[in-house]
Amino acid sequence: MARIANTCNFDSDYPNEKFLNVDNMTEEHAKVVAKALNDGFNRAGYTHPRYYKVVPNDYELQPGFEP
Repeated sequence: MARIANTCNFDSDYPNEKFLNVDNMTEEHAKVVAKALNDGFNRAGYTHPRYYKVVPNDYELQPGFEP
């Protein structure tokens, strides 16, 4: 099983990741969903500041910056 995490597209040290609220996906299904989301946001040469990536169920989210 796999999950989808929303993360920073600019390789930030503090990506402020969040899980997409969809459970019980196979890795194959998660890849299809993540690709569809990324393709929808990154069209016509525009690079969106966030993107979706497939991660294992036990993945720990990376926090955002907290002063």
